Amino acid sequence: MSRRSHTITKGYQRAPHRSLLRATGVVRSDDDFDRPFIGICNSYIDLIPGHVHLQEFGALVKEAVREAGGLPFEFNTIGVDDGIAMGHLGMRYSLPSREIIADSVETVVQAHCLDAIICLPNCDKIVPGMLMGALRCNIPVIFVSGGPMKAGRLPDGRKVDLVSVFEGVGQFSNGEINEVELEALEHLACPTCGSCAGMFTANSMNCIMEVLGLALPGNGTILAIDPKRGDLARSAAKRIVDMVDEGLKPRDIVTEEAFDDAFALDMAMGGSTNTILHLLAAAHEAGVDYDLARINVMSDGVPYLCKVAPATPDVHMEDVDEAGGIQAVLAELHLAGLLNSHRVTVTGHPLGHGLDAAHTSRPDIIKPASDPFRATGGLRVLFGTLAPEGCVVKTGAVAEDMHVFEGTAVIFESQDQAVEGILSGSIEPGTVVIIRYEGPRGGPGMPEMLQPTSALAGMRLDRSVAMITDGRFSGGTRGLSIGHCSPEAAAGGPIALVQEGDRITINLHDASVHWHVDEAEAARRRSELPPFESRIQSGYLARYSHLVTSASTGAILRVPEWQPSPNELSPA
Repeated sequence: MSRRSHTITKGYQRAPHRSLLRATGVVRSDDDFDRPFIGICNSYIDLIPGHVHLQEFGALVKEAVREAGGLPFEFNTIGVDDGIAMGHLGMRYSLPSREIIADSVETVVQAHCLDAIICLPNCDKIVPGMLMGALRCNIPVIFVSGGPMKAGRLPDGRKVDLVSVFEGVGQFSNGEINEVELEALEHLACPTCGSCAGMFTANSMNCIMEVLGLALPGNGTILAIDPKRGDLARSAAKRIVDMVDEGLKPRDIVTEEAFDDAFALDMAMGGSTNTILHLLAAAHEAGVDYDLARINVMSDGVPYLCKVAPATPDVHMEDVDEAGGIQAVLAELHLAGLLNSHRVTVTGHPLGHGLDAAHTSRPDIIKPASDPFRATGGLRVLFGTLAPEGCVVKTGAVAEDMHVFEGTAVIFESQDQAVEGILSGSIEPGTVVIIRYEGPRGGPGMPEMLQPTSALAGMRLDRSVAMITDGRFSGGTRGLSIGHCSPEAAAGGPIALVQEGDRITINLHDASVHWHVDEAEAARRRSELPPFESRIQSGYLARYSHLVTSASTGAILRVPEWQPSPNELSPA
């Protein structure tokens, strides 16, 4: 059969190409040119605990691909650790790194005519970046994540994770814990390699890859240190070679129904709000026009079945895996008729294949659909006068008595100002903290707000104070924290016009967020609004700020309109 790789391996004209491929050492004989070229897209980097083991893991995958009949070529993408980048300039590079990763996948795949790829991501932007690149190239792909880390344990037996440390900073600032206790959190919260232990962004996306149909069962929950993850990689290596012959491509799998199912799982597990941003971007790459308001339809119809940290302190990914993993959650959704179970997946079988036999061994962790934690899902998109294009909240991590809230606005023009204000003790109960000019364009880079939300939680204000931003939140955020407010302040959205003391109402039941200022006053303020000027005027972030679109469209990059230079306009 004809393959993409034959473009660079077949015919006398390709003798130079073959000569270079022989020089890599990957090609060991003439027969290797008849094998499908399988890219191993790795994201190994020493700076991210979720990725430090991927160099060894990648070697395992390469050998498994060769044994399965493929010719493996490993290449790398960049990665940003959101926890380490948090709270300083580095966080502004986190979301923009998604675009670099997607472009890297596209570049290597297209430049070298690869027949298929196995993606080895794990944390935050790496998963969606690789997903976007894979959908763009549309060649057979399987995702095998690096797996979650174990939860930490304090000497008294309490489970902790990275978010516990961030919240510990607020508790220390508030005098609730001492320096020794904070140091214990620092040393014990992240005990192994792997993506952070709760239902944060990385694990949310790795779980979603199973239901999208681009990863094998177990991808989302098998621990990084569990030998079963190696077995998963070997199975993926065998399967990807078969997929080349079958011609099964990601756009055959990732349809509008697939995105419905992805959001269904997201709602059932109260995933990170970042998943909305990333799935909208992936939908764009897949050529699927997915309406943001449709997410609330999913939320209204899907019960909250599996409550994981940060929604509860005692349940982490290792517990979900022990309880039956993502397949057990999908089995409940399947039984309730809430999945498009006929859809094809990389397994070669429909999504529903095997779900009748899947079950949970821990109904206290994965609830039956007939007896959920809550009848509606763990995420919601709010619309209203403050966010005409929408904003998002992780309802699964909001206390029930905060689902309807009215408060007075306190304004911060940056995350740094907000953290300083919160830790200074200036925030009173009954206020709505507004953090603006932190959106995709305004940040630039739409930085996560784990520091301010953790500070509020650590100071015990998360049950009496709301937060709204055009930036975004970590998957570890809890409380009434509303992000992605669109249009953002830098685009002249209403959030730019709010002033200290304005009244704001939030109602999660009717999915609304309103700013109580009349149209005449709003128009007056808009007429006085100064033009936006980016904080960063050079380098990648300056280019990103110029090209990035609203969070309501997934913060994708627009294609700039070409304008000829003066020389090109001159006559010859």
